[in-house]
Amino acid sequence: EKAPIERNIKEKEGKHLGFFTEFETKKDEQVLVKTGISYISIAGAQNNLAKEIAGWDFDQVHDQARAKWNAALSKIKVAGGTDDEKTAFYTALYHTMLDPRIFQDVDGNYPGGDGKAHHSSVFTKRTIFSGWDVFRSQMPLQTIINPGVVNDMINSLVTLAAEKNKNYLERWEMLNAYSGCMIGNPAVSVINDAYQKNIRNFDIQKAYQLAVNSVEKFGNGERGYTPEPLSIANTLEYGYFEWCVSDLATSLGKTADANKYKARAQAYRNIFDQQKDWFRPKDKDGKWLAWPDSGRLTQWYGCIESNPYQQGWFVPHDIPGMVALMGGKEKVLKDLSNFFAKAPANMMWNDYYNHPNEPVHHVPFLFNRLGSPWLTQKTTREICSRAYHNSVEGLVGNEDVGQMSAWYVLAASGLHPICPGETRYEITSPVFSKIDIRLDPKYASGKSFTIEAENNSPQNIYIQSATLNGKTYNKCFIDHNEVAKGGRLVLKMGSEPNKEWGID
Repeated sequence: EKAPIERNIKEKEGKHLGFFTEFETKKDEQVLVKTGISYISIAGAQNNLAKEIAGWDFDQVHDQARAKWNAALSKIKVAGGTDDEKTAFYTALYHTMLDPRIFQDVDGNYPGGDGKAHHSSVFTKRTIFSGWDVFRSQMPLQTIINPGVVNDMINSLVTLAAEKNKNYLERWEMLNAYSGCMIGNPAVSVINDAYQKNIRNFDIQKAYQLAVNSVEKFGNGERGYTPEPLSIANTLEYGYFEWCVSDLATSLGKTADANKYKARAQAYRNIFDQQKDWFRPKDKDGKWLAWPDSGRLTQWYGCIESNPYQQGWFVPHDIPGMVALMGGKEKVLKDLSNFFAKAPANMMWNDYYNHPNEPVHHVPFLFNRLGSPWLTQKTTREICSRAYHNSVEGLVGNEDVGQMSAWYVLAASGLHPICPGETRYEITSPVFSKIDIRLDPKYASGKSFTIEAENNSPQNIYIQSATLNGKTYNKCFIDHNEVAKGGRLVLKMGSEPNKEWGID
């Protein structure tokens, strides 16, 4: 049904409204328009406009916007690499700073989940939390370069639960809506990861209780594999989020809860079929679902947007246990190498390593945990080269609200987590010869953390040796606390793997 068009209207109230305007301009005449937006009131919009764009100087507003973005993007400065790689990097960094966006007026008023205006003087209300995507790379990246944004998002989710009279955390929040999109309890991961990294300017007791309520409402319980259609994806991902609660409980001295949720986090074992040698979905009675002809390559077989081969690597909180189930290190190394070898050159949607989809984003870094860090170095450099470009098809999939770009920013810088909540970052081969990360003095004792890759090139992708603050460093990982203290990690690069360095 066509909406009616009303002309010469100066004011209109209602839902689903739009407007247009026409000007009888002369040649080369310019029309200036400025807008104020508020989710609270017309008065709020007018106040926002008056405070944020007081005059009519277009060039001044443009210069101010440019200066703000330059300041934001200078939180990471890179040197070396090609112009295309730098463009891809800073485009990606820009994408990671679009959301979660500010959702309040300049006076601190914001719309609550109860439909009423609320005021905050201790945090900035934010919205657009694509949880299932962003807990993996995007929010961990922000814990380093924009920890205040992470703190804001946690406060926004915790207060939203109370405003909406909900006793759990939303997994995909947009404009205060509990959309329920995707699976899991990603806010639990973000809260635990922040707390472990000393980002704690929120009500931790309320946040903890909401985390517990969330895994009780949506988690595995003792056995896992429910609901039936997605029992692999659910069991594995909910198991990780239950581990997050256990980890947070340990930090808060809640020993009984820590033990309870640590045990639940082992539910992934209940869906590993030794006969099929892989994870397999069960029905509500605990019986295996029929094994399809294409086996673990069957898309949507117990999984969401993936197949068991892709989803099955997601046991980030217990990699030794996962490896043992799969038959040991040598067997897993062979299988993992096959997983990447059979991916297409562009790494687009396929049955093997499928970079456009989030459940595999930690997988390249598993080689570090398997005693073969040179394979992580090789693989991440290939993904950075094959999946990210300075072109129209710059990404292999959609942005997923910053996650796809955050993976690149971290990997191209030489760091990436496997298990958010653990403060460990895996070290890999940087794309650039120097990466200087500016730290936030409110959350870090150091001013900056610098990664240098000496002799870096498209051929010299392997780490030969390393020093941290001038001292020999033989680990293929580094702790967040070391990064937050500031310092200098120097990696010497070469064209052949050094299989002695970084063995974990």
